[in-house]
Amino acid sequence: MTTQCSTTTTPARFLLLGDSHAGCIGRAAQAADLPFAGGPVGSGREFLGPFFDTDATDLTFRQAETQRLYGEFLDTLDVPTLAGLRIPLVCTFGLSAHTVATRQNWDLYRDRHDTVPASFLRSGLFADLIRATARGALAFYDHTAALGLRVLAPLPPQRVPGMSDPDVFFAAQDILVGELTARGAESVDLRSRVTDGTGLQRPAFCQPDDTIHGNLAFGRLVVSELLDRGL
Repeated sequence: MTTQCSTTTTPARFLLLGDSHAGCIGRAAQAADLPFAGGPVGSGREFLGPFFDTDATDLTFRQAETQRLYGEFLDTLDVPTLAGLRIPLVCTFGLSAHTVATRQNWDLYRDRHDTVPASFLRSGLFADLIRATARGALAFYDHTAALGLRVLAPLPPQRVPGMSDPDVFFAAQDILVGELTARGAESVDLRSRVTDGTGLQRPAFCQPDDTIHGNLAFGRLVVSELLDRGL
């Protein structure tokens, strides 16, 4: 579901593009009367492999519905292309680490204890595999960097569903954050404020009816951090 905000009377403070993890950010911004444009435009796994084509100034999403929403968001802001964006971009593309950490994808690398060894998670091969898995998202941030956009990338809720391997989740997330940072994106990292001693999200910041999303309280923390950074 898309969360939009009209900019007819109040200029938008940021453009929000992302997967379903962007939903609680949009809802929190709406609740705070913080004007923005955008919202979720697809599921997390859609923004890992190649998902767009580009020219010097703009991009075209390969999924028709994603492209339609993207076009509507730019129209709301009265800018013809992403290159014309004059406000920050808040984006969650490529940060669905629970998808990257799907257990069956890593069965080849398990030891006799059915564990993915820590030595492998620190290896260059693992890092190469993560970069290859998220190559579409990394290409997107290469594009935004080339356009000179200010990009803020909120880390997802620290929730690991049963289908995912926690060790892979945390190791992959660290690599992804490093890759985005290398491309000029500012990570919005709330882990010290929302997790317990295990590194997992505390219930107070979890959507109670699913296994991966943050709730409105989590979204409010993200919005508060965005405001602290001048949005």
